[in-house]
Parts: sequence; structure tokens; C-alpha cells
Amino acid sequence: MDKEYLALHETMETHEILNFKTICLLRSKLMQGICFDNELKALMEKDVQQSIMDINELVDLYKKSKLLQ
Repeated sequence: MDKEYLALHETMETHEILNFKTICLLRSKLMQGICFDNELKALMEKDVQQSIMDINELVDLYKKSKLLQ
């Protein structure tokens, strides 16, 4: 049975989303350091944890790219 690969446009879109999520993660992590509101800090930490899970899922998907084979 053939292995399933991402099409070229799917690879590009996955790469763009991965870059965007990485930037969002970095921004939330940096903003936590200058934030004084504990509720906002907790919300940003929740966003950081969710972004890490999302990035890991995107990396697994990105590995299905024919370009990486």
C-alpha cells in the first residue's frame, strides 16, 4: 500500500500555519514576562500550552510532506 503524502500546496500551507503558531507561542511567552495581571498571565500560559500541542501536531503532519522524504 502506498504511503500517504501531503500535496505541495498542503505542505506550503502547513508550513505557513506552523510558522504562525510558532510566532504566536513566542509572543505569548514574551508577553507573560511584562504582564502584571495574574488572570491575563494565566490565560497566556493556557495559550502557550495549547500552542505547544498544536505545533507538535503540525510537525507530525508536516513530516508527511513528499519534500521531506
